[in-house]
Amino acid sequence: MIEKLREYKPWGFLDEYRGKAFTGTWPTIPEMYRINVLRYGERNCFTMFEPNRITLTYKESLKIVEGIARWLYSKGIRKGDKVALTGKNSSEWAISYLGILFAGATVVPIDYQLRNEEIDLLLKASYAKMLFIDEEKHPYYIQNPGKLNTVVSLKKDIGTYVYTLDGPEAEIEESTEHELAAILFTSGTTGKPKGVMLTHQNLVSDCYLGQGTPLRLYHTDVFYAILPIHHSYCMLAVFIETISVGAEVVFGKKMVSAVMLKELKEGKITLLLGVPLLYYKLLAGVIRGIKAKGKLVYCIMSFLMMISGFIKKVFKVNPGKKLFGTVLEKASLSTLRICISGGGPLAPSVFRKFNQLGLDFVQGYGLTETSPIINLNPIEHYKEESVGVTLPQVDMKILDPDERGIGEVIIKGPMVMKGYFEMPEETAAVFTPDGYLKTGDVGYMDSENYLYLTGRAKNMIVTEGGKNVYPEEIENEFQLFFDVVEQVMIRGYLKDEKLKIEGIEAVIYPNPEYKDANDKTPSKDEIMSKVESIVSEVNQRLQPYQKINRTVLLDEPMEMTTTKKIKR
Repeated sequence: MIEKLREYKPWGFLDEYRGKAFTGTWPTIPEMYRINVLRYGERNCFTMFEPNRITLTYKESLKIVEGIARWLYSKGIRKGDKVALTGKNSSEWAISYLGILFAGATVVPIDYQLRNEEIDLLLKASYAKMLFIDEEKHPYYIQNPGKLNTVVSLKKDIGTYVYTLDGPEAEIEESTEHELAAILFTSGTTGKPKGVMLTHQNLVSDCYLGQGTPLRLYHTDVFYAILPIHHSYCMLAVFIETISVGAEVVFGKKMVSAVMLKELKEGKITLLLGVPLLYYKLLAGVIRGIKAKGKLVYCIMSFLMMISGFIKKVFKVNPGKKLFGTVLEKASLSTLRICISGGGPLAPSVFRKFNQLGLDFVQGYGLTETSPIINLNPIEHYKEESVGVTLPQVDMKILDPDERGIGEVIIKGPMVMKGYFEMPEETAAVFTPDGYLKTGDVGYMDSENYLYLTGRAKNMIVTEGGKNVYPEEIENEFQLFFDVVEQVMIRGYLKDEKLKIEGIEAVIYPNPEYKDANDKTPSKDEIMSKVESIVSEVNQRLQPYQKINRTVLLDEPMEMTTTKKIKR
């Protein structure tokens, strides 16, 4: 089955442009963009609702991008210079990103939620010469530019506005396929920031090979950028994927359910990329709506969903869209063609229910160091327990597997980073002697090259029986209890200090909006009792050596990353 699916090569159209629009194995991002302006110049490219719809076509966007590139050249920016970019998801962010690359410079996307002093650290670490920034932090950097030559605003009527930039004609030397496109910092809050160096080949190859799983994307698709766009997941899988096929991207600014559902409907979104937490909440809303119609309706719908999922998986026919059309329409999900989950582990049960509802649901895996995608579940041959099959041209192995075949995942491929910026020792440490990237993730593979993750190597708990326990496997079991449990983190604790024996504890922050069967807010003791019953239910599904020994209830939520993962 996989061999047949591999025959699909969506990057094949590039052959007619090779030698004309580009000369390498893969085009650079500017070359890729120009190719799609030739193919789809009049089509919508970037859209925002603020509050009225504002859309730029591919041709209109290119004109602004080229103006920015000339302006950057006039300000002394040359090939290889670093230009930082930080701000909320917007057309201005995307236009600025492209303008920097068209100028031959390297873009440094920065998390806009960081504090000023944290951004300062990343600007210094990257040797950024210029900064494009949102309105909130623009005044600070005008007054405290440090070593920046210029600060550009992503907001109209505040300082130097990105859309108004232009410069005289210039002989700009753009970067080549193997040169740096971006430096992405995986951490900028403590210690020395670690910048992942990604080339144009890394990003463009990953973009097209990701479609060869196959993930069929079309120029008629509309992507939704709701995750932070500076992050490798949204940057590649939404923004760069969009412009690789001549599609449209709608920029969302807030991960607030009411706003998202409105934008999904108005934007006629066909591709939604999110993190597990987003999908848990969407699914919970759908299930809640079904349950509100009564127990009999819920039982009938649950039965129909099981039948729908069986037909879809076995016979490759999707009856769910018709069966549950009204439900999907009410939930503003009816225009969706594909949902993709990444950025963290997803419970197989959630994966299953979305497919049962008739939505093609894809789970993937990757990391910033791999641009980021290296595995995706094919829609025609998905496996709910797996994060998917390896992308074409990816060589993946399991390092030092144990008796279960579990070990650290290592890979080679054109999407693997060049290294960490100015950190040769750290770069050397993350590669094996024969050149494989050590991901730090632990898992096993089946005969069809599907990957099954069990956790992070550094999070592993060793029990008194010498068994290895991966917290993520246990956390997955809580994912259908998110009406009660807002956050859960499984970790080891010292059960016996003298013998250095580790136990397993669940640290839980309950959902502050949870109501009991009588629609009343329960007391703390009642919440604890409910949580303990959930932990007991989870324990029944776990192996004896995985069972949770104690539960800690929190009054405040745990700190999370911008992709909604708990900071351990």
